[in-house]
Amino acid sequence: MVTRTEEVYDELRRQLLDLNGDLEPGQRLKLLDLAQRFDASLSVIREALTRLAGQGLLVATPQRGFSVRELSVADLADLTRTRVQVESLALREALRNGDVAWEAAVVGAHHTLERTPVAHATGQFNEDWSAAHSVFHQTLLAGCASPRLQGIVTSLRDSAELYRRWYWVLTGDHQRDLAAEHRQLKDLALARDADRAIAVLTEHIDRAPSLLIAHAREHGVDDLTPPARQDQPQPS
Repeated sequence: MVTRTEEVYDELRRQLLDLNGDLEPGQRLKLLDLAQRFDASLSVIREALTRLAGQGLLVATPQRGFSVRELSVADLADLTRTRVQVESLALREALRNGDVAWEAAVVGAHHTLERTPVAHATGQFNEDWSAAHSVFHQTLLAGCASPRLQGIVTSLRDSAELYRRWYWVLTGDHQRDLAAEHRQLKDLALARDADRAIAVLTEHIDRAPSLLIAHAREHGVDDLTPPARQDQPQPS
């Protein structure tokens, strides 16, 4: 059964990832306003916001509460370096320790991802693809057999989600073949080819941040949020 906290969390997360929504980077969130808006208790609102802060979509500041995370070149570069280091470690451990059940789970998660379109017929981003994408990467690294390491990986990936959305809007990376990248990761994992798998994963992680940072530098900005609202992302 879905709890009230989960309902509030799901709706706030959807709004935070909606590039045409009302929640701007850096905006402070007032608990009383949200409690009235959602007709929910302050404890429910605070719990939902705490979960979103744990995913890197909000920032929790002592004495000041919660605000929407600001997006910057420096933060993205640091996040990307850390993701490459941590996910490479997790992938190497997964390929060393993963058993047959893990292999079957990877194949299943990849099958679901490959059969889920990135965008709807209207061109709007498909949230089901985002969910399948997360499950595939989580499953791929689950063979590392370290819940703590998996938790760190998941937290870092969640922090990158909003950057990925701006990447789709701003960079026009229409030549990217995401399906081929995921297929290659799956095949190399099953072949237990750790060095090649890590090289492919590194390029997979780095492509969007590199293009987004290049876009920011081309326009002479450190802030990665355009001054005017954009259309929803239409992934290639």
